[in-house]
Amino acid sequence: MNDGMNTPSMARNKGAQRQKTGAELREERLKAALKANMARRKAQAKARTGPNNEKTQGQ
Repeated sequence: MNDGMNTPSMARNKGAQRQKTGAELREERLKAALKANMARRKAQAKARTGPNNEKTQGQ
C-alpha cells in the first residue's frame, strides 16, 4: 500500500548524497577520536578513584 510519502524522486534523492569535503571528513575523524579519548580517560579516572575511594570511606 502506498501512503504517498515515498515517491520515486524522494527515493533517488535519498540515495544521492553529496561528497563530503576534506574539512568535513577531518572534523568527523577528530570528533570520533575525541569521543574515544574522553571515554578512555573517563574509564581511567573511574579505575583510579574506585579502590582509593573505598579505603577512605572505611576509616
